[in-house]
Amino acid sequence: QVQLVESGGGLVQAGGSLRLSCAASGRTFSMYVMGWFRQAPGKEREFVAAISRNGVSTHYVDSVKGRFTISRDNIKNTAYLQMSSLKPDDTAVYYCATGTVATARDMARYSPTYWGPGTQVTVSS
Repeated sequence: QVQLVESGGGLVQAGGSLRLSCAASGRTFSMYVMGWFRQAPGKEREFVAAISRNGVSTHYVDSVKGRFTISRDNIKNTAYLQMSSLKPDDTAVYYCATGTVATARDMARYSPTYWGPGTQVTVSS
């Protein structure tokens, strides 16, 4: 069982930056691939980014490549999503997630098992 809690969301102007954090419970954080997803109003939830267990490999949806960076700290049991050059289209509830997937790319294809409650990110134009 893994419990996830996101923080760091808020209101930001277009072009600005935010860093989301995902704190995970348990002593096995380093055994899990971590991912970020988002859901905008009226849209389906979509994959955003994922990072491998050791932090070496990452995978992003095309729309955030070059603007978002996923990272993790296996000592602090925390994953991060640094978001820059934010656009109004990035407005969504952002979720941290994990599950028994093998690679960062797998996170984009298979629904994770564990989810955080989400944090709202609003980008004004």
